[in-house]
Amino acid sequence: MKGKFSKDRVILLKEAAKILSIHVDSLIFSEPVKFVYNPLSYASGIHEQYLELSGSEKKETVFLGMNPGPFGMAQTGVPFGEIPSVRDWMGLRGEVKKPDPEHPKRPVDGLDCDKSEVSGRRLWGLFSEKFPNAKDFFKDHFVANYCPLVFMEESGRNRTPDKLPASEKKTLEKVCDQHLREIVEILEPEWLIGVGGFAKKRAEEALKGMEIKIGTVLHPSPASPAANRGWADAANKQLIELGIWK
Repeated sequence: MKGKFSKDRVILLKEAAKILSIHVDSLIFSEPVKFVYNPLSYASGIHEQYLELSGSEKKETVFLGMNPGPFGMAQTGVPFGEIPSVRDWMGLRGEVKKPDPEHPKRPVDGLDCDKSEVSGRRLWGLFSEKFPNAKDFFKDHFVANYCPLVFMEESGRNRTPDKLPASEKKTLEKVCDQHLREIVEILEPEWLIGVGGFAKKRAEEALKGMEIKIGTVLHPSPASPAANRGWADAANKQLIELGIWK
């Protein structure tokens, strides 16, 4: 019975990801956004492997990020998908196609990408240090992004979802809120931890009325001076204070 239920969770997560991908592909974004990448589409193979690895069991904690970084999930289809963590710690492999159109300054090279996603290196670095075997981490934890899209200006500069015009943001949030509720319904976590303030705020809005505790950890972005002063120690302390880790 447990095996069947585990399989059903993965199937449900895959179906939810496909529906999310279709919905976000139908949205239109105005300037200064010129390029939009959807790794749920062109990196679907590795993303589905990630769901198979991480999504088969009921969770204690779901960690929620904002949206993909250009050298993380944009390359691998895995949230915060720093290449060595995805390839070596998680053991995932596979072909990643090209987004269309592709920004000439932001090519997608999949697992062959030689650039580092600092936020992902910090996040997965903390998890892999505490759980040397990835399966031990994913037994009770899951990592997702609120929005699956990468937004880029013509210069190649990254543009985060919170900087979109109000009307575009509202339409995107409606789709992403629904997907987040589905993740929580499927995985039944006790906690949702927003990685940064944006993710926590969106979770609080999307999950109103659901039985779940919501907390936050400092975002590991190199743009954050606090994160640069020792993100792993700060995040570990926050998780201990919340009672999630010992």
